[in-house]
Amino acid sequence: MNRFRWIPAMVVVAMLTGCVPSLKEDTEVLQNTDEAEAEVETTIIPSIQISDRYYRTLVPYKESASRGLVVSNLFTKYDINEVETGLMRLSQNVYDTDTYYFQEGQYLDSETVSNWLYRSNQNQKESPELHGLNPPDTDASGNKLSPEVRAKQAPIYLAHIVEQNYLTKTEDNKVKIGGISIGLALNSIYYYQKEQYGEYYEEPIPEADIEKKGKQIAEEVLTRLRARPDMKDIPIVIGLFKQEERNSIVPGTYFAYSVSENGQSSLGEWQKINEEYVTFPMSSPDEIYREANDKFLNLKQDVDKYFANYTSVIGRGFYQNNQMTKLSIEIPIQFYGSTEIIGFSQYLSGVIIKQLPNDIDIEVSITSVNGPEVLILKDRNDAEPLVHIYE
Repeated sequence: MNRFRWIPAMVVVAMLTGCVPSLKEDTEVLQNTDEAEAEVETTIIPSIQISDRYYRTLVPYKESASRGLVVSNLFTKYDINEVETGLMRLSQNVYDTDTYYFQEGQYLDSETVSNWLYRSNQNQKESPELHGLNPPDTDASGNKLSPEVRAKQAPIYLAHIVEQNYLTKTEDNKVKIGGISIGLALNSIYYYQKEQYGEYYEEPIPEADIEKKGKQIAEEVLTRLRARPDMKDIPIVIGLFKQEERNSIVPGTYFAYSVSENGQSSLGEWQKINEEYVTFPMSSPDEIYREANDKFLNLKQDVDKYFANYTSVIGRGFYQNNQMTKLSIEIPIQFYGSTEIIGFSQYLSGVIIKQLPNDIDIEVSITSVNGPEVLILKDRNDAEPLVHIYE
């Protein structure tokens, strides 16, 4: 029997991992809010950790000091989400989820991030630590490059900077910064105009150039961070993220990261990250995707049998080290009543168990013209999915 019920949306979050959290009391600790004036505030460490795949987050929740910039700097909603969740995922290689607590970045404010995203010749009147990190749009003599030359020789590489803070608890019941992670979102395509208000053109940026320039920018970012007194002696993780083109329906991914250990003035050896998002169904899949694509097509055929009219079914698979670990499916359908919603949800739950692999996380979102209708979640190796019908 599939788990099938109406439950509040907030409860879904706590049940994503299929585990029962321990009912310990929350812990109150002190946190410095101003190092110079030694101001402190009471902060709560939640007792519940829904999974070792997630960090506990301090309460009250502090928004990023550069909040809002990510929406204007990245092309798609998929990249906006992945540049943050992907950074948290790679941070787990350095900061243990049992002993570190997550907080959005508090050190790089909007002004600093905006200045760093400029070209290096665009804000020369500012102090050197605020100079732009993107290449100048002038030649050695100071003459402006033409749009075509600029696109090939000096594109905008750095699109956005994400900061995350990881805190630890001290013996005197305080929390302090224990490490920082920085995500550098890099463009894979440079969009430009040959004339003001003119047509936009695209110039793909070679993979080798993205990686080379990303690593150079990372070293400069580290130098600037180490110049700050509160970041001299903590580990700093820097990840390189390649964002996708503007019309992509899958997000980009982090492809490399490096760690500067406590007090080091340079980054360590770069570690490759083998992650990828792909869409299903595929018309001519490579061998690595063929089995998953066949299973997805079987699921789609079963959905098509249920509805007489055509139904669009789109999947997004997440691969780590050439193995799919998560499959997200979107099914937009026009419903006529709650009984139809219930019937299709029950049917689809059985199809998921029958057609899809058992060793991956599965998320199915069913929507209609009225908005979200059903959310089906199945954690890897669970015998049955959890079905949530929105009221």
